[in-house]
Amino acid sequence: MAEPTEVELVVLVDPDGTPTGTEPKATVHHRVDEGGTPLHLAFSCHIMGPDGRLLMTRRALTKVAFPGVWTNAVCGHPGPDEDPVDAVRRRAQQELGLTLSDVRLALPDFRYRAADAAGMEEHEVCPVYIARTDDDPTPDPDEADDWSWVEPEQLRDAVTSAPFAFSPWLALQVRAGVLDNIPGQSGV
Repeated sequence: MAEPTEVELVVLVDPDGTPTGTEPKATVHHRVDEGGTPLHLAFSCHIMGPDGRLLMTRRALTKVAFPGVWTNAVCGHPGPDEDPVDAVRRRAQQELGLTLSDVRLALPDFRYRAADAAGMEEHEVCPVYIARTDDDPTPDPDEADDWSWVEPEQLRDAVTSAPFAFSPWLALQVRAGVLDNIPGQSGV
């Protein structure tokens, strides 16, 4: 007899960030011409290695939204009543095989709305975290198909000069000062 499959739920929120319900992750994202994606809770995490470089990942080509785009290390959705830091740790383990330490909030009020070239929309209240790891990732190929460690200033320069080459949330996070929260970094 087959094991029941657990449905991953996304927490829907109102404009103030107050939870209003849930929807299966598999059906929450929509194209703009289909009415768009409802506002929901997410998170984004930048992961530093032992040498201070940041992990960049390229989203798998099979992703529903923004396939093949270079972005920060890991993003995801906390489940109903799940502690956000626990969700960050869970997704880093699931997506990248990484154990995280020193997970801390960098941009608590970050939110964005963006559509990819096919019209698939992200619409998220998305606190941004910074964490550390001592390991190289072993990505789940359904999540990321490439990765690289980069110096924070190289990332700042690249995103500033060519924001279109990265996920819109990464470009917005850099503009909002996330790299200023990396130990040893200062704003330009």
